[in-house]
Amino acid sequence: MHLQDLLIYFFFIPLLGYIFSVLISKKRESALALTAIITSGVQLFGTIVFGAFWISNGQITLDIKQITILKTPDFDFYIAFIFDQNSFIYLLVGSVLTLLVSVFSKYYIHREQGFKKYFNNVQLFFVGYSVVVIAGNFETLFLGWELIGITSFLLISFYNNRYLPVKNAMKVVSLYRLGDVFLILSMWLSHHLWHGNISFYAIKNNPAKALMLINEHPALSISIALCIFIGASVKSAMYPFSSWVARAMEGPSSSSAIFYGSLSIHLGVFLLLRTYDFWSQIEYLNCLIIAIGLLTSFICNTIARAQSTVKTQIAYASITQIGLIFIEIGFGFNTFALIHFMGNAFLRTYQILVSPSVMNYLIHNQLFAAPRPVSKLKNAFATTLHMWSIKEFDMDTTLFKYLWQPFKQIGVYLNFLNTPWLFVFNISLLVLGIYLDINTFSTHQLLLDVFVYLFATIALILLLISFNERLSSKQAWVNVFLGHLFIMMSISINSHIELRYLLLYLLSICFFGFLGLFAISKLQSLTNKISLDTYHGSGKEHPKLSMLFLIACIGLIGFPISPLYIGIDLFLTYIEKHQYFIMGLVALSLIFIELSLLRIYTRLFCGIPDIVNEPTAFKSS
Repeated sequence: MHLQDLLIYFFFIPLLGYIFSVLISKKRESALALTAIITSGVQLFGTIVFGAFWISNGQITLDIKQITILKTPDFDFYIAFIFDQNSFIYLLVGSVLTLLVSVFSKYYIHREQGFKKYFNNVQLFFVGYSVVVIAGNFETLFLGWELIGITSFLLISFYNNRYLPVKNAMKVVSLYRLGDVFLILSMWLSHHLWHGNISFYAIKNNPAKALMLINEHPALSISIALCIFIGASVKSAMYPFSSWVARAMEGPSSSSAIFYGSLSIHLGVFLLLRTYDFWSQIEYLNCLIIAIGLLTSFICNTIARAQSTVKTQIAYASITQIGLIFIEIGFGFNTFALIHFMGNAFLRTYQILVSPSVMNYLIHNQLFAAPRPVSKLKNAFATTLHMWSIKEFDMDTTLFKYLWQPFKQIGVYLNFLNTPWLFVFNISLLVLGIYLDINTFSTHQLLLDVFVYLFATIALILLLISFNERLSSKQAWVNVFLGHLFIMMSISINSHIELRYLLLYLLSICFFGFLGLFAISKLQSLTNKISLDTYHGSGKEHPKLSMLFLIACIGLIGFPISPLYIGIDLFLTYIEKHQYFIMGLVALSLIFIELSLLRIYTRLFCGIPDIVNEPTAFKSS
């Protein structure tokens, strides 16, 4: 057996641990914690042994194509793994820190109602993290990327009977989804640049071909590099996306340590390192990475010094160091960046885990032995900078005003369309599109182009209406379902996709669409609370129904539990490289599909439970 044949075990070990964790009863805390400890411990031992053999064999980059899931004349969706210096360091650090946090969490989360949920999500995160760091192509990497995104949302909203954790979970996932879509755009553009799927190994071992393609297609290559950079910047919280990390600290301290102190937040760095051999040949992008890293380090350092809460200070201190790591990568000091990553990850994990104890000590010291504060006069610049730092440079407000508010306003203006007649009109239009596709489009190119753009536009309109729906969750859900159908029709008539691939997409939409509709109808019969004007907190009384609806949501999003995950990636390859407007509409639709569905989930099942004698956490908490 060759060394690369063993790479699959770095995926199977955490996956088996997660499956065992799901099967264990929530009453058996010790078994749940032990499963997580054994899983990360075995992964650590395997990484050390495998790494020793790999180093002794000359540290040759290992690459293997494991399995082809779907193959068409123009598209090959396959799972591939790669192992090099980046994979080794990230696997090693990830296994060590997951092991330490699992041991710590056994006592820290003891007797919490969500003990099982916590360890299940940590295990699922470890699966996603392991997939990302050994992924051999964009499709495999994106699979792990999605797993990390959904577990982040679930752990930030861990205390989901309170307002702020749920609200902040939505803020974080909205930016996560923005980064996801830019990664999807980089995959789509890469398919057209390389005329097929491309592995990271091929880019790493053939930089001359990459340089040739960059010189032949400079605009396309720069677009790919920018999409990768934006995706990495969002994931690693570079300016102006830095504020989400402090919001993500609403979850338990132990999950904050592993996600936003050490592992998850450094995956943007990993993405740049993994694709370095491609984008490093574009000089402008190197300068951009250095500039953004420098700006982020300056701003986040000043914010960290001014903030009054310890976890916020640690969050911005961590981002400051990641900004410096971006600078190191921009200058080509990749090995030094890996060393910096290890130091920052271990330090921030330690700081977050001990932060409750430190706070307890400092408060005790403040009560009994605090020195009297001495006021100092500051100049106008220092005072202004201090106030900006306290306000976190208004990043939250700026992002909302210029990124999300325009779409919310459009949704409000379009709300007059949200009538029962809209459903009849949309179904009629879909039937007309199918008829014209069979009988007319082949001889009328102009009519075909009109319907392609019309359907993509209608999909986005439906999703914006759903995103702003305040009354009926059923109506919001149906609009998302119809939006998916219009996306499917737009792309299918654009490229005449084979019927079997259409069925792969359509059956997935229908299954999860009707599953979600069933869950909403069941909730309506039990509580009659399905409006979206407040957080109902029904998950407390109906946990199984909450889980069923969450599965429907993530299935309709395109999470890797359904063929829809493959279908979305397959469909995007049928959008031509010159059809930027169509791809832009579809990309925006993918963002608002996830935001609309998770918004419905949080409004129905999260928030303050309406139960007699149940402790209530108000917004001010």
